[in-house]
Amino acid sequence: MNTYGGRISGQRLATLLGSWRRGSRQGAVALASAIELQVLDGHLPVGTQLPAERELAEALGASRTLIGAALDRLRENGLVASRRGAGSWVTSPRSEGSAPIYPTETEDIDLVCASAPAVPGMINAVDAARRLLVDELGGTGYGERGLLVLRERLAQRYTERGLPTSPAQIMITNGAHHAFVLALRMLANPGDRVLVEQPTYPNTLEAIRAAHALPVPVALGEDGWDFEGIEAALRQAAPRLAYLILDFHNPTGLRMDDAGRERLAALLTKARTSVVVDETLVELDFTNAVAPRPFAAGDWSILVGTSSKSHWGGLRIGWMRASEDVLARLSSARFGLDLGSPVFEQLVLSELLADPEPLRRRREGIRQQRDALADAVRAYCPEWTFRFPGGGFWLWCKLPEPMSTRLAVAAASRGVLLAPGSRFGAHGGLERWIRLPFSQPPDRLDEAMRRISLAAESVRGGTQAVPVT
Repeated sequence: MNTYGGRISGQRLATLLGSWRRGSRQGAVALASAIELQVLDGHLPVGTQLPAERELAEALGASRTLIGAALDRLRENGLVASRRGAGSWVTSPRSEGSAPIYPTETEDIDLVCASAPAVPGMINAVDAARRLLVDELGGTGYGERGLLVLRERLAQRYTERGLPTSPAQIMITNGAHHAFVLALRMLANPGDRVLVEQPTYPNTLEAIRAAHALPVPVALGEDGWDFEGIEAALRQAAPRLAYLILDFHNPTGLRMDDAGRERLAALLTKARTSVVVDETLVELDFTNAVAPRPFAAGDWSILVGTSSKSHWGGLRIGWMRASEDVLARLSSARFGLDLGSPVFEQLVLSELLADPEPLRRRREGIRQQRDALADAVRAYCPEWTFRFPGGGFWLWCKLPEPMSTRLAVAAASRGVLLAPGSRFGAHGGLERWIRLPFSQPPDRLDEAMRRISLAAESVRGGTQAVPVT
């Protein structure tokens, strides 16, 4: 669970609570229950500072007596703790009333892991899945393709995006990375070449090397994909497989348009190269523009996705979309790795996919964090440049000089964990770039950039640090 929620204002909390009243005689009980639901749903992470009683009473249009009684009930249940002079904050029975956690100079802020807490509505989905689990208990619980209800809902999403898909073309996996490893295991042998973007997702590079295959990088320009470079690599290196991220690319945030997808499909089809397209970030679109159609390049194009970014990494449920023939071969290859994905988690995700509200609220929260991080970069490191992404989870920042690895080391000494640009390169390099995820609360992102700016000054040998504000 996220252990730092910052401070929530009375007005913001009132908006979250919505219509919580159940009559004046049960007002305190109703308010306590409404706040408890927000805690369980992840809207109020452990450590979140609650507004003062007077502020909350004004925001809710309630008496301070009612507010105090509700807080008393929450304290009795171990969900709120208070201390004179420090106010009240969200806690849990396991935390034994510890004080709210603020980012201090000695506390690490993790900007390596680009992931967020569970979406709102997770507890409701878990409750619904628990009831549906009864229907599954009479079976064995094994199934290399996954539950039909989840495959139907995923197939419907692809169809709605413009790529007609049946449940028979979906296989449930344990995340998008697991799906890629399955495809890699089936399609590439030791010594084979795998075309990748430069930069790209580091764990993909590790998986390619673990399979004793060779990554063939094609550099991404600041404006997009180098199709001439891709064509040359396909012709000269003859890769058996390509791995590409076309939607809010990790780490650049770029997105390929429809014309680019058609050109890329033609190149891969001509070269008869299989391709895995990672759609991990496709759901985190902050714009109102019409999204490009899912990529398709013949029978040997495989789309992989996951709930890790869109809903919660703790579900560990992903999927792949491919032809039925390809999935039949993948099913055989899968038995060497695992025997299927957890049933209960599949039921939870199927419930989440049936309700668009959790994902809508996830997008809105991440969009606000993107804006906050962009403002913090401009304020603390104005010489850094970046493309403002329309979705995804990170800013890909260009540094004023090659110092990414040194910056990561210096930032770690100030309590900020960074992934240097070299981690995203097939053979290192990228020292003028750094990836900054916006997966933390806004005030925590601001504190992280303050520390990073001090680290950058020390790396560059500057004598004047950015002042604390």
